[in-house]
Amino acid sequence: MTDERSAPAGAVLVVGGGISGLTAALEAAEVGKDVFLIERNPYLGGRVAQLNQYFPKLCPPSCGLEINFQRIKANRRVRVYTMTEVKSVAGGPGKYQVTLESKPRFINNNCTACGACADACPDERDNDFNFGMNKSKAVYKPHDMAFPMKYVLDKDACSAAGLQAVKDACKYDAVELDMAAKEFTVDVSAIVWATGWNPYDPTKLTNLKYDSSNAIITNMMMERLAAPNGPTGGKILRPGDNKEPASFAFVQCAGSRDENHLEYCSYICCMASMKHINYIREQYPEAKITVFYIDLRTPGKYEKFREKLMSDANITWVKGKVADIVAEADGSVTLIAENAVTGDKIKETVDLAILATGMEPAAKAQAAALGLSVDSNGFILADAEGGMVSAGCAKKAADVVTCGQSATAAAMKAIQASRR
Repeated sequence: MTDERSAPAGAVLVVGGGISGLTAALEAAEVGKDVFLIERNPYLGGRVAQLNQYFPKLCPPSCGLEINFQRIKANRRVRVYTMTEVKSVAGGPGKYQVTLESKPRFINNNCTACGACADACPDERDNDFNFGMNKSKAVYKPHDMAFPMKYVLDKDACSAAGLQAVKDACKYDAVELDMAAKEFTVDVSAIVWATGWNPYDPTKLTNLKYDSSNAIITNMMMERLAAPNGPTGGKILRPGDNKEPASFAFVQCAGSRDENHLEYCSYICCMASMKHINYIREQYPEAKITVFYIDLRTPGKYEKFREKLMSDANITWVKGKVADIVAEADGSVTLIAENAVTGDKIKETVDLAILATGMEPAAKAQAAALGLSVDSNGFILADAEGGMVSAGCAKKAADVVTCGQSATAAAMKAIQASRR
């Protein structure tokens, strides 16, 4: 085990490099605190990096992330460790000892992201950034604006011949096949948990038959389909056969507000689906769209956004839960629901169905092992002494704006704790 306790007293650890973690880290560093920022993925940016656009301005993720990446690069007080997770936490407020583990990237800091290694690599892997809708090479750049801008080698997906080809192709000696996991300890005064969220697993929603057809996708898959750097170059096509859909259906609260899955409202799903309708309208102005919902939640200024869409004659709004989805022989799917207002049973056949899956706290599974206080849904609670605080979607289901506000508040609490 190596020891990296070289930061002065009062340092802050931020766990998670999404928009909340970036905000908290920068807020703390820019008032003079030393910050360790760790992220389990090989890149910073979290879920925001996977979006096509986000509220309130419907701008691409580059708008918010690029400026934060520049601030990170310019601030020597922030030390970034990607592919790194917390193994254990000891001590208390003002004097935590945190053991971290960094997984091997197999690509060192000599990498210039020239791409020669990927060009030479004969092996492929499922592209998890695009939710498996396409393939990437076994040595890959996570996405176009990845930070740090370095390749990653998936050794498990690479053949022996592929590994040799990758190594031979790099003229900068950046491929390090014997790189090993590294465990080290940091001393910090406070910890901000900004561990973000995962889309709820759609395979658990057995009545919605996610695995039965390529015509059933999730809301985050829709974001990737619409994104210019996504698997289809931004064209919304049905996965599998690349058909241009003429009809769509949205299934709201897919897993949310359900005592068998996520008992809470995931907050973003209604607005996300309405944003996705905008994506569809840009490409398919006359497409038929049906939205199945329990309630439509568009708070404050977003009411006008909803009103515009509800005036669209080619959109049908059905208050009722989808009970079943049936895959058809031609690749389409039929959604079966009951209209809660009229009591009528509805069967709607569409080319593409989008499940508005909910937000599940990403640290839910490991929280107990790390001694974190969580609520009944797995969201992280601040400890009574204020040394551990949560931010963004680690704290509650929230949109990007709310995450930024939450992260700033968490940074302030961490700074206060570090002064003890």
